[in-house]
Amino acid sequence: MSSPERLTSFFDARAASNNIVVTGTTHFDLETYISNYSGRTQVDRLLHIGQHSEPLSVEALKLAIKYIKNSLDVHKYKQAITLLQKIAPNDADTGVDEDWVSRTAHKVETETATMEAALKSYKRDLLNESIKDMSLGKILAETNTLDDLGSHYYACGDMQNAFKSYCRIRDYCATREHILDISMKIIRVAVEQGNYMAVQTQIGRIKASQRTPKEELLFTPKLAAAAGLSHLWSGEYEQAAKAFVDCPATLGSTLNEIISSNDVAVYGSLCALASLNRHQIKAEVLDNNNFRNFLQLEPHLRRAISYFYNTKYSDCLQILEDYKNDYFLDIHLHRHVKPLYERIRSKSMAEYFISFSCVTLPSMSSAFVIPEDQLKRELVGMIKEGVIQARIDTKNRLLVAKETDLRSTVHREALAMAQNYERSTRIELVRANFIRAGLDIKLPNNPVDTTGDIPGSTMGSQGHFLGRRHLAREFMDVGF
Repeated sequence: MSSPERLTSFFDARAASNNIVVTGTTHFDLETYISNYSGRTQVDRLLHIGQHSEPLSVEALKLAIKYIKNSLDVHKYKQAITLLQKIAPNDADTGVDEDWVSRTAHKVETETATMEAALKSYKRDLLNESIKDMSLGKILAETNTLDDLGSHYYACGDMQNAFKSYCRIRDYCATREHILDISMKIIRVAVEQGNYMAVQTQIGRIKASQRTPKEELLFTPKLAAAAGLSHLWSGEYEQAAKAFVDCPATLGSTLNEIISSNDVAVYGSLCALASLNRHQIKAEVLDNNNFRNFLQLEPHLRRAISYFYNTKYSDCLQILEDYKNDYFLDIHLHRHVKPLYERIRSKSMAEYFISFSCVTLPSMSSAFVIPEDQLKRELVGMIKEGVIQARIDTKNRLLVAKETDLRSTVHREALAMAQNYERSTRIELVRANFIRAGLDIKLPNNPVDTTGDIPGSTMGSQGHFLGRRHLAREFMDVGF
């Protein structure tokens, strides 16, 4: 079997298992795209592309193998080689580099044993001392060993032990700088694990900690980007949009082990289009000088957002459709592309239909570049959910707005207005009668009045009975 046939067979099997498979072209150069990142996310993103893009799979996997061989992750290397063998078995680079595997595995084993032995030694020394005799130097030595061990596990791809090591360090952190550093390392590991509850926890801890103005400038954009990513993972698109659009442009490449500035532009734009109304999009996205710096990295998205705000929905959707393959190949965005696009299209249809009492299905199908049958299904869903108030005339292929009985609506509103006016007038008449009767009603200092006088009244006990009779007559005159 030739390589192209094997390639097609692999992706056909993935498509049959309901996995995302991209067969079309993309708008990015692979090496340029991956240079926006650093560390393990480069390999993870390349492996994701290798499993989901038929045109880029071989190139992505070979590039991933190149990066992996500069690390200590033997497991990830074997995973990449296995994938390449399945996709292109006749390729010259599918052979396993046994020498590298042997050397790297030995190095990992030796370094792990050395660090774990040192950690046990520090623990034993601390246990043998009384609390008052414990030296800060020994505690710091154990902390540094745990930190080094966590970084070692992370480099080897052992995320579970890396996470445990970093979490244990927090109990020993003696300085603010160390707490902030360890919290960011936990966030980095948690993102790779998909443990976004831990991400939110560490974001909260960093926000609750005291920071210098310099640290505030450094950590605010990182926390905003991490929070946005956490909300995106949870499908909380509105919260994600607000986190990303509020992310300071000083983020730059400071978090490129997880996310790039281009990602902030893409994630923020799509979540905003899916969850914010047109007025919010104008105020919080288009007129946001800070987010504009991110949009300059992805100018097509700025055009799409402008088209949406200016009710040119078909132009907006066409741009998004052109870049759909790119977003399917994003490691964090791919599983959200379909729901995000559906929300954006539903919002566009609802906004489009507001201006009409009746519109033909063929014209809507043409405007939104989707088959008429699919349009009908989407409209039925929108009608059931109450997104639009309309009915579908299948015989004449029309979408007709539901007619409201304007006369009865006006009558109800007029009656409610008259009732409110009558009530307010009665209250004013009662107030006027109080004043005419010479009563000054105030809040009592003592809620229990033993004299029987009207609380706050200027009348004494002698005249309170006459005052009450007079007041009762006034109430009756008003009809209250």
